[in-house]
Amino acid sequence: MPKILCVSNQKGGVGKTTTTNALAMGLRRLGRRVLCVDFDPQGDLSFGLRADNRVEMQNSIYHALKGELLAVQTIQHTPFCDVIPANMLLSGIEMEFTGKGREFLLRDCLRPVLNQYDNVLIDSPPALGILTVNAFTASDSVLMPVLPDIFSLQGLVQLSGTLEEVRRKSNPKVRAAGILITRFVARERASRVVREASEDIAKQLGIPLLETTVRNSSVLTTAQINRVDLNTFTRNKAVQDYKNLLDELIRREVL
Repeated sequence: MPKILCVSNQKGGVGKTTTTNALAMGLRRLGRRVLCVDFDPQGDLSFGLRADNRVEMQNSIYHALKGELLAVQTIQHTPFCDVIPANMLLSGIEMEFTGKGREFLLRDCLRPVLNQYDNVLIDSPPALGILTVNAFTASDSVLMPVLPDIFSLQGLVQLSGTLEEVRRKSNPKVRAAGILITRFVARERASRVVREASEDIAKQLGIPLLETTVRNSSVLTTAQINRVDLNTFTRNKAVQDYKNLLDELIRREVL
């Protein structure tokens, strides 16, 4: 069975999709069989990995969750990795599924294809609703990217609370993979102060603070807009940070 990692934060713009993208490409370079599940209705991960997520395609994760297609029928083989795409139709799940057991939709949907992969990465939406609960329920661990600001740290308490609730009700084995600080600027006092505060919050919540921090770089955004492999920018410091992150997560047996 693969190791299933969800990348999550209810706050947008923290590097969640970039992190999922970078980890997927790094794992592929190691020869791993990788499946990315875009579970964000915005569909940014699908776009960045060159998957076709147009609404009229009718073969997204939404259609698999509804039982209209099997998960295997929604998998797209892109130049980077296999992807189950998402689009705005996914936002309807919150209203369409209101009955008992709806937190298991994603887990049950993915189960038949898991033996085909070494790693599954789930990019969750910037919210703490039923989509995020589904993502946590289907995962082995949850990685939490945060910006070096106090508002991101405050959001960790809510995120940790949701994880605890899922652990009690639908997936007792899911664990926190760690807190990842993104857009880190070592020369800025604010970044250093937030990292110190992160250590205290991480201890209070019982969540590891990862050694790796990802530096700020426009290359990360440019690579995703142009839909190219981040790892081709070998001299970029932020890209090197993501390589270090992959090594750390492998060392921690998260991936």
